[in-house]
Amino acid sequence: MTTDTPLQIVVLAAGQGKRMRSALPKVLQPLAGQPLLAHVLETAAALSPERTVVVYGHGGDAVRETMSARDIAWAEQAEQKGTGHAVQQALPELSDEGRVLVLLGDVPLLQAQTLQTLFRETPEDGVGVLSVRVADPTGYGRIVRNATGGVQAIVEHRDATPDQHEIDEINTGVFVLPARQLSGWLDRITPHNAQGEYYLTDVIGLAVDDGTPVSATPCAGYEEVMGINDRVHLAQAERAWQRRAVETLMRDGARVADPARVDIRGAVTVAEDVFIDVNVVLEGEVRLGAGSVVGPNCVLINADIGAGTTLFANTYIEDSRVGARCNLGPFARLRPGADFRDGSKAGNFVEVKKSVIGEGSKVNHLSYIGDSVLGERVNVGAGTITCNYDGANKHQTIIGDDAFIGSGVELIAPVEVGRGATIGAGSTISKPAAADALTLERARQRTIEGWERPVKKK
Repeated sequence: MTTDTPLQIVVLAAGQGKRMRSALPKVLQPLAGQPLLAHVLETAAALSPERTVVVYGHGGDAVRETMSARDIAWAEQAEQKGTGHAVQQALPELSDEGRVLVLLGDVPLLQAQTLQTLFRETPEDGVGVLSVRVADPTGYGRIVRNATGGVQAIVEHRDATPDQHEIDEINTGVFVLPARQLSGWLDRITPHNAQGEYYLTDVIGLAVDDGTPVSATPCAGYEEVMGINDRVHLAQAERAWQRRAVETLMRDGARVADPARVDIRGAVTVAEDVFIDVNVVLEGEVRLGAGSVVGPNCVLINADIGAGTTLFANTYIEDSRVGARCNLGPFARLRPGADFRDGSKAGNFVEVKKSVIGEGSKVNHLSYIGDSVLGERVNVGAGTITCNYDGANKHQTIIGDDAFIGSGVELIAPVEVGRGATIGAGSTISKPAAADALTLERARQRTIEGWERPVKKK
């Protein structure tokens, strides 16, 4: 808010969304990795309201459970009798002071700055509606203005006259109203319309009759206030949200190969000179350090990537940290708890889970490292695995600084490899390996004379 006037917010989220053809309530449909309602509530929170009330109905238990961590009040609309009836259900949770802002749970792209403009242009004792002009207003409520340009009424499409059908300024469903008068207006609205519902828009005519100033603030474009009614709308909103998010990254210093082929499903921060290639998915909390490179087809989920690090194609990182100047991939996978220190490396088809890879250490191709701590400058040869699971419990492998692990080694945890140790290729190590020494374990090779390969019987 731009003034000291108290603000309360009511979010209408009771609709079933039949056109979605989904068992999931409409307001829980995912957009950029979060439910539609979560986007609306984040916008609401940015306005610092005294209270936010969500009016729920269809799928109420799921809606409340999904949003249980948020500081909001709930009001149930057991019967769907229109928007006016929905706001009426929230009244017991509201005070008579200040303003009430009505938002819609299926309008996720609306920005706080637009609502701040609505507040500024609406007198504190008046009613304001957010409007938008569209090329085809079919199906929408029309903003009817008087001869001086003031708002006279909002008329729903089914109730509009032929002349009113020609109006291209429509109601978005977003209102700001004086709390002290809201209850009385809601008590006076009637369901005398084609839908037989209690329209919140009828409050406009009542306010005009009472001499309350009513104004409409046009929104810059329809995309920001579009409602999500089916999966086509959901896909359109997804692309709009992604375009907005990727443009923010580019303004923050990232170079993006193709903005249309990056998906952001969380909060991403970038430093200068980051490069993001095509078909990259960034989910949860992701930080990309200065000069880092994310190759094509990479997936990063809750990942912290240091400066100057390169992620080659098809690298998958989840709940992990990668230091500066590292090289990972292609086709590397970091599972939760992987911690690559500065200058370390994972080659192609390497999987690392819940392990520290020390500074300057290398895990070469086709290897698995789990529940391990590698010191500095360790070299892990191709095809090496840590056998960390005994069928019931996980055990740790510790490898000291400057150790060299040959190709095809099995390290059976719990086990420790000393500093500077060398493990011969093909060894199975289940006991401590001495520092600065060669340890190997191989069965004697022999040839069986007279052996014949089995053949199928005719």
